[in-house]
Amino acid sequence: MDDTKTRILFAAMKAVRRYGLEGVRIQNVSQLAGISPGALYRHFASKEQLIAECFTYVDRQAAAVFERLELDPRSMPDDPIGAVKSLWLPYFRFWTARPDETVFYHRFRDSAFFPKYDKNRDVSYLHTFIGMVRLFKEAFPALDRINQDLLWLHVLTSTVMYAKYVVEGVLPNSRETEDTVFQLLASGLSGYLTQERQTRSGGDVTGGSK
Repeated sequence: MDDTKTRILFAAMKAVRRYGLEGVRIQNVSQLAGISPGALYRHFASKEQLIAECFTYVDRQAAAVFERLELDPRSMPDDPIGAVKSLWLPYFRFWTARPDETVFYHRFRDSAFFPKYDKNRDVSYLHTFIGMVRLFKEAFPALDRINQDLLWLHVLTSTVMYAKYVVEGVLPNSRETEDTVFQLLASGLSGYLTQERQTRSGGDVTGGSK
């Protein structure tokens, strides 16, 4: 992506934060980007295309957070919540460090634009995150008892929502906020992050007593 196009994307997200998703105009974006509306239209055919590409850009950047992290499956059974936090905390801090992107992302996900966009988008860039989810499911089969789409949607979108509260000054950007938010999210996971007892060939439960 060339520098001008990137500058337009960041200007658009800043404009959405300032004027709202519905209220933002191409003129607002071009002024913040320091280019003419005509020059902007050479890169984006419409406001809708620009907004959609902003979301794709930020979503890819957020997904890349997981590509820089390592998850050791051997440590998961002993400290499952710690394993989740080691992945969640860098993701949360990604958002709290990017106010314009966070507000934009939250507003777009909550808008009438998103359902149509979501039907056709390519999510192959989420492969690393999906692989990590698979590792958790293999280590903790109890996770299969709940709707996976709903579970991870709750974790990811709630994380962005709380990050939005931080960048807007509703919540302090502090370690206490991070710990509290994580505890709230992890409470919904903790009951499923347990290893199920294995059964003997005769059907008895290992470790059970008669």
